[in-house]
Amino acid sequence: MSHEVLRGDHHVHSTFSDDAVSTLAENVAAAAAIGLTTLRLVDHVRQSTTWVPEYLSAVRALDVPEGLSVLTGVEAKILTAAGDLDIPALPAGIDRILIADHQFPGVDGPLGPTAVRERIADGWGAEDVLDQFVSALISSMQRYPGNQLAHCFSILPKIGLAESDLGSERVGAWARAAAATGTLVEVNEKWGCPEAPTLAALRAAGAEIVASTDSHVAADVGRYSRVTALLAEDSGSR
Repeated sequence: MSHEVLRGDHHVHSTFSDDAVSTLAENVAAAAAIGLTTLRLVDHVRQSTTWVPEYLSAVRALDVPEGLSVLTGVEAKILTAAGDLDIPALPAGIDRILIADHQFPGVDGPLGPTAVRERIADGWGAEDVLDQFVSALISSMQRYPGNQLAHCFSILPKIGLAESDLGSERVGAWARAAAATGTLVEVNEKWGCPEAPTLAALRAAGAEIVASTDSHVAADVGRYSRVTALLAEDSGSR
């Protein structure tokens, strides 16, 4: 763990998410065992979610080893081009909302990848698609400042585009918005994003980068390979 960022894992799911298998306590034990100093426990929410108070109570009850800081978060998808999030009213105690591109933020609501690919095939220009996507990300950061972007740009390959298609102007505007809003940007192990040139833009803008595994099982907590390579590539470009 030569890179200081790798001493934290800022996106770890528990059994409060319906697609994860490890408990909060198992994740904490795994983080301590691998020598992490920061762990952000995160679970998926929707507007209809009611269990957040129970989750916070469970986090407060954890036996956290000395030297490990445990933070909280909830992960919510962007719904619209205006930056709306699929999130309930949150009680005090959630440190960060993780803003996620699980679906494409459409004008009237989220679009699945297949629907976006079909619209592109019917003539929706890639430049317009990318403009709308980046604008939605910026709007979400501005409407919900001080939070965190989860696996940002992971949806692009699913709709037939690539992070490299964004171009320096869009990436620069996005990075400056992250810095201006105090938004953490995670380098995500599961999805391998953002890529090194995008990380360079974040550094240039003064935005803060954190590492995450997006773990859904405790055995993956704090175990990086893709993130390590991305950070090394970014460092090598300086």
